[in-house]
Amino acid sequence: MPTEIGHVEAIFRYPVKSMRGESLAAANLGWHGLDGDRRLAFRRMDHHSDFPWLTASKLPDLLLFTPQRRQGESPESGDPTDLPTHIRTPDGNELPVFSQELAAEVGRRYGAPVEMMQLKHGIFDDASISVIASDTVREIARLAGQSEDVRRFRPNVVVRLLRAGSFQENDWLGGVLSFGKHDDDDNAPAIAVTMHDIRCSMVNLDPDTARPTPEVMKTVVRANQNQAGIYGTVTRTGRLAVGQPVFLRAATER
Repeated sequence: MPTEIGHVEAIFRYPVKSMRGESLAAANLGWHGLDGDRRLAFRRMDHHSDFPWLTASKLPDLLLFTPQRRQGESPESGDPTDLPTHIRTPDGNELPVFSQELAAEVGRRYGAPVEMMQLKHGIFDDASISVIASDTVREIARLAGQSEDVRRFRPNVVVRLLRAGSFQENDWLGGVLSFGKHDDDDNAPAIAVTMHDIRCSMVNLDPDTARPTPEVMKTVVRANQNQAGIYGTVTRTGRLAVGQPVFLRAATER
């Protein structure tokens, strides 16, 4: 029987890979993650590997670029067509998403040419949906001697747990998380928890300044073998909303 473990505390979407995200009250969970999540990314034109995308681990300044919408749409809608039309640069200029000026600005900071790409199903590192508990973020911040900031971890869903305690996500592996209703309900969006979220140096970057604080990743390594949060595969689509209860069907119950 699924067990209620908490509720959805926050939802985040990142329209352009490694740029600033946006906080949502609700969003559609599709087969390829949240609609509109990481559908845009800069490709490194001089890089021919199987992962040519430019990320903040290569250019921390990307975190300081902010996707914008000129038509007055609100990101609260979670509309899959609600992609940004412009990007505000760290210098305060607003440039069209696919403009040569924006590509030139990012390329100048990176030191090599880049081009903006749009992929229908998104551009992800390991999986299309990520979840972390707020208790985990709080404990990492405490141990690292830093202020608590969930944005460092760039999750899609933040869960406020009913039972206090960090790194409970370790126990979710192999199970199923469902949102709003338990996973016996055919209308409840759900994800299969497929892997731990192995962290990289991006957690060190301050979301507001892009300055690194290496102690954050060192803390994750020491405290939980460099794991914080989980990745999942969508098994049932639906509507996510802040405040929804979250249920876990553990791997042993499947």
